[in-house]
Amino acid sequence: MALPCLQLCVRRGRVGLEVRGYAALSKAPRTQEKKTSDGPVFQYVGERRKPTHKVFVWGFSFTGALGIPSFVVPDSGRKNPRKHQLTPYRLETENKISSAACGYGFTLIASSTKDVTKLWGMGLNKDSQLGFQRSQHSRHQSYDYVLEPSPVALPLVKPQQTRVLQVSCGRAHSLVLTDQEGVFSLGNNAYGQCGRQIVEDEVYSGSHIIHKTEGFFCSRVVQVACGQDHSLFLTETGKVYACGWGADGQTGLGHHNISSKPVEVRGELAGVEVQQISTYGDCSLAVSRDGQLYGWGNSEYLQLASVTETTQINSPRRLPLNDCGKVVQAACGGSQVAILNEKGEVFVWGYGILGKGPKLSESSTPEMIPPTLFGRSEFNRSVAVRQIRCGLNHFAAVTDGGELFVWGKNVRGCLGIGKKDDQYFPWRVTVPGEVVDVACGVDHMVALVKSLL
Repeated sequence: MALPCLQLCVRRGRVGLEVRGYAALSKAPRTQEKKTSDGPVFQYVGERRKPTHKVFVWGFSFTGALGIPSFVVPDSGRKNPRKHQLTPYRLETENKISSAACGYGFTLIASSTKDVTKLWGMGLNKDSQLGFQRSQHSRHQSYDYVLEPSPVALPLVKPQQTRVLQVSCGRAHSLVLTDQEGVFSLGNNAYGQCGRQIVEDEVYSGSHIIHKTEGFFCSRVVQVACGQDHSLFLTETGKVYACGWGADGQTGLGHHNISSKPVEVRGELAGVEVQQISTYGDCSLAVSRDGQLYGWGNSEYLQLASVTETTQINSPRRLPLNDCGKVVQAACGGSQVAILNEKGEVFVWGYGILGKGPKLSESSTPEMIPPTLFGRSEFNRSVAVRQIRCGLNHFAAVTDGGELFVWGKNVRGCLGIGKKDDQYFPWRVTVPGEVVDVACGVDHMVALVKSLL
């Protein structure tokens, strides 16, 4: 693949270029023997050591989305490019990363620090979804591909007081949620997905525009979610707002038109307090505070088949879920849906590899994935899933013990299981530490890990 513009320079405030591969430790921990009058006392090295926070990446590297330059342009120590990284690979960062998001070939990572630099981007940047990344050759040119984590400068009024809470990425746009200064959007706005007026024939490559989305919300925004070309916003009062492409009804605004400014989503969500939102393709979901699930948008793959036989819904409907319990979290990808109940059980439906073997590729009703596939056994009965995520064609689940399980289409090695084969059942990813959060994309993933190593 031709890379017209590559960023390899050392930048002030960069996250860091040093990278390490992970190899499983086969030796037992070293010990130091302390002799006392009562006999030897063994002190394990590092037993008082505080956990460190690390970032691991894997999947397709040639867009730069993994942030490892030597995978794309080999250095003196590596003879051949590494197109696919099939297992988790350590991305060195100087700051503790608290939020990560995977777009369609690009990545955003953020730290909740009050330092001026608190947001970094890597990967595809042809629509300035990572902001203006100034070229070494000209201050007027921006890189189309960013191969290492590079700072994204937000137009903050109080940069040393404001923290980034969350990031989200779509096909070619990004949303950044802060604690004091609201939501910022950047990237492609051809359908109003950035929440600003559409400019005909606007050139997005090399754009300096980072838009502050304000004046539309009834209260402070607490979560953002990017679909393919639309955006969702959740406020602290439980209201949902949407903007962008609406041809499949994914904005939930009661029509199939484009909306260039955030508008409150009503329908059967009217009067409902929402606690979580999810979207990635063209289907949208919302979980209410009383554990109900609502959906709208594309239903071509049976995502919303419990309430419609059509392929689209342009207004939210409550989805009746029999024997699923109280829903606490939902995730949806390009053609599949997953929910998590208060017992830590996972249910899936839609189309694709759903996680119950090769014979189940389509379902209009929720199918529970046996908890044994996430490590529950007669010796460990308390294992429960605490987090679920969807990429475009795959799933991820994190247990309460910090173990990461993945399944689905293994597009370009995005599952991180050491091979390119699709995975029909949940499979544990080998990561050195406790997984705190995970982000899924089209063909890559990012995991935030707490480790004692």
